[in-house]
Amino acid sequence: MTETSSRYLSLEERLNLILPRITSKELLNNEGLGNEIGFHIFDYPAEREDTVRDYLATVLEPGLHKHPGKLRFRTVNLFQVVIKLLEERGLLDKALSLQQAKGNDALLKAVGPVLKEDKLASYLVNSLDVDNLDLVLLTGIGAAYPLVRLHTLLNGLHPLMKHTPLVVFYPGRYDGVSLRLFGLNTDRSDASAPYYRAFQLLK
Repeated sequence: MTETSSRYLSLEERLNLILPRITSKELLNNEGLGNEIGFHIFDYPAEREDTVRDYLATVLEPGLHKHPGKLRFRTVNLFQVVIKLLEERGLLDKALSLQQAKGNDALLKAVGPVLKEDKLASYLVNSLDVDNLDLVLLTGIGAAYPLVRLHTLLNGLHPLMKHTPLVVFYPGRYDGVSLRLFGLNTDRSDASAPYYRAFQLLK
């Protein structure tokens, strides 16, 4: 498959390529990545979120459970991780009230220190016990925005994930150079950011 060929496939066709790709020896063993860690991004149109969510629940996760290699994997919803962390800190109700009263800017200022990328990354890695996993799937990126921006989280995860591959399901566009959440096509948007330390899951 050429570098751009998957762009000519439908979303359903691209989804069907995921299971063999993420169960491949190359991906699970981080082969051919040089010194880079195994971060992979599967991007898709944000308006097809329901299709991707259904695929994960009915095809991908059951397929991984049935894999003869008895893969140890976890699917993590980033938005649910944020909610759980705020709950544990006793901040969730206060955060919701603040957002309703003063808006997103005030909310971001209040919870920003708790959700700082290094702290959130450590919380995520410790809760997963990544050393005993073969694979991590990360979802909920759009729902967690703007509380968490993917490129900052990935930077925080980079020194912590070690040899465990991470596959991110991203509702937007990733071209190997920049992340554009929800498909926004301008780097001036705060939903768009340069990021080149992850690989496109499908070329």
